[in-house]
Amino acid sequence: MISPAKTFGNKNSSSLFGIHPFILQNSDAVFVMRTSVNLKTDSSAIKEAGLNFGRSVFGLTDNVGNGIPLTHKVVIKPNLTCRNRTRIGYTIERSMGIVTDAYFVEGIIESLKELGFASGQFYIREVNCPDDLEDGGYLDMAERTGIDLQCIDTPVTELSSDKVQWVEAPNGVYFRRIPFLWPVNAPNTLLLNISKFKTHGMGLTLCAKNLQGTIAMNYQAHCSYYGSNMYGVNSDDLNPTANVDILANYNRHTADGIPRWDRPGNTGGLWQETWATRCLDNNSVTFAGLHIIEGIYGRDGNFMDGPGQDGLATDYMTNYIIFGRNQFHVDNIGHYLAGHEPGNFGLFHLAKERGMALTINPMEIPFYEWLPDTGAVLATLGSFQRFSLKTYYLRRDYNGQNEPYWHLVNEPFDYGTTAVIDEGSDMYGYSLKQNYPNPVRNTTSINFQIPHNGHVLVEVLNSKGNVIDVLVNSQLNGGSHLIYCNASNYPSGLYIYRIHFGDYIRVKKMIVIH
Repeated sequence: MISPAKTFGNKNSSSLFGIHPFILQNSDAVFVMRTSVNLKTDSSAIKEAGLNFGRSVFGLTDNVGNGIPLTHKVVIKPNLTCRNRTRIGYTIERSMGIVTDAYFVEGIIESLKELGFASGQFYIREVNCPDDLEDGGYLDMAERTGIDLQCIDTPVTELSSDKVQWVEAPNGVYFRRIPFLWPVNAPNTLLLNISKFKTHGMGLTLCAKNLQGTIAMNYQAHCSYYGSNMYGVNSDDLNPTANVDILANYNRHTADGIPRWDRPGNTGGLWQETWATRCLDNNSVTFAGLHIIEGIYGRDGNFMDGPGQDGLATDYMTNYIIFGRNQFHVDNIGHYLAGHEPGNFGLFHLAKERGMALTINPMEIPFYEWLPDTGAVLATLGSFQRFSLKTYYLRRDYNGQNEPYWHLVNEPFDYGTTAVIDEGSDMYGYSLKQNYPNPVRNTTSINFQIPHNGHVLVEVLNSKGNVIDVLVNSQLNGGSHLIYCNASNYPSGLYIYRIHFGDYIRVKKMIVIH
């Protein structure tokens, strides 16, 4: 029996909200919790799955480094995209897999209320299609739970200042600043990113892409083509050389052999390079406490269109909840379990290049099965069923090729050619530990060990791979060392810290939030 008020620490002094410490300590791992729902319309079972999930991964803690006060706002970002209601054959039941299931989200909200959060602390924000919320069950869910649900499709120029949270993106390739729908990315706010296990023109619409919907109109239009500047976005908020930089990166990546990047035209590799660049800029300044894929049932195709009967998309009972702290690792495993080979998707190559993912090889990502009663058990991907969720991503229909419109991107990929950033395994006498606390607001500590005397270099790199700080550059004695990094002057974002000691090179990720 799962306790409705799980504590991670001293029960008498646990007054902060926390995520299970094993998940925090394994921030690059991916976890999969199996569910046992028989029908996608079984709302009670789906809500119970959300409740059990929330009770097992969230709790109370006395760890001030990793806990947050129960007075914080909680923003939940489900996938709430347009449902394409004008499509012939549309019904609410046939379109359920387009959005994150509302009952699963309700279960998570109720699990958080058990810990002490009040209804008025919960917010759902979305930029797309407010007219579709009723069909998705979200209006009824919001009324049952008492949360603040707003779908705002008003251009940012017409929104009052209290509706927008502007965030600087100093390392952005496309953006210089991004307007989010308040309270997304506001101070004293926890974000839970709950995407849907479904396909799209970008492969699968999972966690990294789901965050796109937190951005105000028209800045959310990341899928617009190269050179479009997303239909009227203020040029002052963009990198003035964005299109030049994106084209140069695209040419470089095509020459490097990113699969399918050679597809020509407005639906080709340059379009994907443009979208992925905007997506990565967004993800570099948006930090969720947890990234979750609701895969109780999965969907192939694109919105209502798909390879099923009458040209419609199909929902499958997949019974997976995939989650972790690193959205690109979570999405990588999501692609794999959907029947695709992650190395064939350019987004993962670009995320690794910018230091947001440590690997694109799903077999190198620490992987656990999550058992609600007992926690994490080390697992192998081979012990989980893969599904065939088909997409139209960069279809090979040129140069004499004739790939079906709906297809799996599952051709073999040689991961041996992609080692750009890799934590690697510690060698005897060597180690580089995760900084603490992480995320960082001001100062954080880093512990490392070397087996003998020698020269040590410890550097901090930004998301573009540029060295922005040197923490150690000197001779040190063998043994364990504790150093401190003052990140108070670093812009909020994702960073890499790296140690060089002879042939030993290791990296870890560090998140800075102000």
